Amino acid sequence: MNRYVVSKTLGEGTYGSVLRAKNKETGELVAIKKMKQKFYSWEECMKLREIDSLRKLLHPNIVKLKEVIRENDVLHMVFEHLEGNIYELMKARHGRPFQESQLRNIMYQTCQALNHMHKNGYFHRDMKPENLLYYGETVKLADFGLAREIRARPPFTDYVSTRWYRAPEVLLRNPRYNSPVDIWALGGIMAELYTLRPLLPGASESDQLHKTCLVLGTPSQSQWPEGQKLASQIGYRWPTAAPTRLDVIVKNASPEAIALMEHTLQWDPANRISASGMLQHSYFAVGSVGDGHASQAPAPLLSRPPAVAPKPSGGLPAVGEPRSSVGSLPGGGSGKNTPSSRGTGLPAGPSRHALPALQQPRPPMGSAERKGVGSGAGQRYLRMARYQPGMEQTPALPQLKTGPSLTGSSAAPKQGLPSIGGAGGAMSRWGAR
Repeated sequence: MNRYVVSKTLGEGTYGSVLRAKNKETGELVAIKKMKQKFYSWEECMKLREIDSLRKLLHPNIVKLKEVIRENDVLHMVFEHLEGNIYELMKARHGRPFQESQLRNIMYQTCQALNHMHKNGYFHRDMKPENLLYYGETVKLADFGLAREIRARPPFTDYVSTRWYRAPEVLLRNPRYNSPVDIWALGGIMAELYTLRPLLPGASESDQLHKTCLVLGTPSQSQWPEGQKLASQIGYRWPTAAPTRLDVIVKNASPEAIALMEHTLQWDPANRISASGMLQHSYFAVGSVGDGHASQAPAPLLSRPPAVAPKPSGGLPAVGEPRSSVGSLPGGGSGKNTPSSRGTGLPAGPSRHALPALQQPRPPMGSAERKGVGSGAGQRYLRMARYQPGMEQTPALPQLKTGPSLTGSSAAPKQGLPSIGGAGGAMSRWGAR
């Protein structure tokens, strides 16, 4: 660690802290994850799931782990330093939606990372906007502290991901979940990128299921037989709710985007689309004109919005920081942040993952059109699904006697994140996750 000068603490988490530091020799900025747990041998370090997975997952859209340092029995993981995370970027928009071409770029790169991860036998289990980092036009998946092997023998812990992105099979305490939990979370993230507000902001596990029913409708026996069995085992009674069309909730999304979200947000994990299937979806089709508009050159992917004066109303409720700002492992090289590796977009070349041509965003619906598209169901969803802190709309799930979870109580609120570019404004759209 004497080769690095620590300049700032980026965040604190359950397992440790993340520091920003500079290499004394090269001047390169890095992010260092300092673990709280003591490690008394290298064998202990190499058994960590995060290190084990990152040694095998090398991809342009997975954050690079540069080296591992054990000093005085304290473990430090040194990662490449990135500009920020997608949650901070959404918060800095102050309600101004992204262009669909920008969102398509974010989603495409995230799907590339998930596809590579699943193909190599791992699933993430903690997909959320805070764990999608960016630099310029490049998006990278980070924080593999909860990653597991797909072929690992269950049961798995019932705590995975932040509640708002937690798949229904996990909420119903199924110990045999697998990679489809990542697909469900990605569908929720995609909807949030369009609306700049969470799709399913449950105040508790039972409220999370209730809000899911308000969007997807109550699952039937034929639609998800295993879900009915899981609910019966823990004494949960499904609320009666009709489905709400996603194009009523996510009004600024193209038909292709709505279709892709519907493929990810399926009650039955077996019916969800795979990461490789997402990459083949028409939403990412090159030169697609499915919404009646010709393709155009995309706007800068993650350009910061103009500065906006902070709103005088109350600040943002505690929202959370990522458990780390990190992600993937090379074979041990230094991996400087050179212009070629962190410039605009993914590297070109036949073996690289080039982005497709992007299509123009769909114009917003007119008032007359909006009235004719499920207005009753949409208004009911918006009225009933609005998050009210401290209130639950259904009885809480029975508490099961389980062992200690990986990260403690899932109901603990997350700590606040600073906004990008010093913008002090806060949006009341987010609650405690």
